[in-house]
Amino acid sequence: MIRPQVSAVILAYGAEPYLVDAARAVLDSTDVEVELIVVDNGCTGDGVDIVKGFPGVRVVRPEENTGYSGGCRVGATEATGEWLAFVNSDAIVAPDAIAKVVAVAGEPNVGAAMASIRLADQPDVINTSGNPLHFTGLSWAGGNGEPASAHAARTVVPSLSGCCFVINRRRWQELDGFAAEYFAYHEDTELSLRLWQRGLRLEYVPDAVVRHHYEFSRNALKLYLVERNRLVTLLTAYETRTLVVLAPVLLLTEAAMLAAALGGGWIRQKVKGWGWLWTNRAWLRSRRRQLQAERIVPDGVIAELMTARIAPSNVGSPPGTGIFNAVAAGYWSLAKPLLRRH
Repeated sequence: MIRPQVSAVILAYGAEPYLVDAARAVLDSTDVEVELIVVDNGCTGDGVDIVKGFPGVRVVRPEENTGYSGGCRVGATEATGEWLAFVNSDAIVAPDAIAKVVAVAGEPNVGAAMASIRLADQPDVINTSGNPLHFTGLSWAGGNGEPASAHAARTVVPSLSGCCFVINRRRWQELDGFAAEYFAYHEDTELSLRLWQRGLRLEYVPDAVVRHHYEFSRNALKLYLVERNRLVTLLTAYETRTLVVLAPVLLLTEAAMLAAALGGGWIRQKVKGWGWLWTNRAWLRSRRRQLQAERIVPDGVIAELMTARIAPSNVGSPPGTGIFNAVAAGYWSLAKPLLRRH
């Protein structure tokens, strides 16, 4: 029996205390032939020097830190396997996890599949079982903090988690992967939308276990990138009709995010994100043309996957979230039928 050929990509940046363990786990994967490509985006620890001596490992060093999006692109370019597995440098895959995800990703009409991401220090607790997608573009770790037993069934998910997922390498090439301009955050959401827009579904594989040394952070760069990239996705991936229908609540969301930025002390990052959108408006127009040309499924179909309630469990909700959820839910109930008519 020929085993699937898998190219796993791991990015290394900063101290990377779990990189060696993550690399060993990938290389110890069963029922697949695996090569590991480590992209050194600026590792300051000794992890890269250690793993480059492991059989089956290649290290690639870009000239500068390319971020998660660009690093994945660099690693995928070096890949030779039929399948691409993207694994975080602090994620420890179970021996059979990659093979199980590959098996599901290879089924008809599946665009990509993700593992069951567990908290490393509590492997019976979910980190994410697939990310919910709010119709305003917000997304978060679905099921975080909940028992894994509550997520024991294979399910279709709105959005993949970039922590550990598998996609056919040829499909990745057709999509041209992540846009390097995202740098980090929300690129997995955009890729998920693009797969749905091609009529392909995304699957969560509950028995493919990955222990993730998850640490939520809210630094200034992350806040800037998350908000900026959410808007990039809205402006490029949504149909014009959808943007028109949702315009009032999207403007309300901007006002709410601006208030949250003021209250949270990251207003400069929010404004900086708007500035980036303006400066890169030519790229946004080009990206929009590309994404709209490649899609075959309208937003009215994809709308069924989306939620109107913001409910992240890994971060406290800002004041007024309940009111926002009520308004958003009411508007969404009116907007969805309009989108379906398209």
